[in-house]
Amino acid sequence: MLYIFDLGNVIVDIDFNRVLGVWSDLGRVPLATLQSRFVMGESFQQHERGEISDETFAEKICDELGLALSFEQFTAGWQAVFVGVRPDVIGIMNTLRARGERVVILSNTNRLHQRFWPSQYPEVQKAADKLYLSQEMGMRKPEARIFQQVLREEGFSAAQTLFFDDNLENIQAAEALGIQSIHVSDSTTIPAFFANAAD
Repeated sequence: MLYIFDLGNVIVDIDFNRVLGVWSDLGRVPLATLQSRFVMGESFQQHERGEISDETFAEKICDELGLALSFEQFTAGWQAVFVGVRPDVIGIMNTLRARGERVVILSNTNRLHQRFWPSQYPEVQKAADKLYLSQEMGMRKPEARIFQQVLREEGFSAAQTLFFDDNLENIQAAEALGIQSIHVSDSTTIPAFFANAAD
C-alpha cells in the first residue's frame, strides 16, 4: 500500500497569521490590513511550481500587500509559518514503514521553505521513503498530473493508495483519480483514522 501525506497542517502545523505578524512588525503595516490583502494567488502558485525565483516572489507579494521589506525581512516572516511537528503522525508514518508499507510526502512548497524545515524537523524526512515537492516537479496539487506522476514513479495504482491532505480541493482531485483520500481537518484526524482501522 502507498500512503501519501501532505506536509502543512498534516505532519507539521503551519499558520500564515504568524507570517503576517512578522511582516506587520517589520513593515509597520497593521496586521488586519495584511490579513485583508493576503491571498494565495497566481504568484504563490508560480513560486510553488518553481516558475519564479524567491526574489521575484518576494517582490510580488510585497507589492500586493503594500509592504516595503528587504528580502531578508521577507524571508524571516515567510519562515515563521512553521509552528511545530505533529508527533502522533510521525509515529504513524514510522509504524507504517516498519510494517513494509510505502510512505511518501507530497507537498506544495517552495525553495525558501525547503531550505528551512528539513533542518528544523529532521524527523519528518526520516519518517518518509521519499519527498515529492511541487517546486522540483514543476506542478502542484490539485493538478491531476502531480498525483499521476507520484503513482507512476512509485509503481502503485490509485486503488492501492491512501492520501491525506488538509485542502479539500486537493482531496477532491485525488478522489477523481480513484485515490482513497482523507480530509485532515485537525490534528486528531489521522490518529483517529488509524485507531478505527485497527479495530
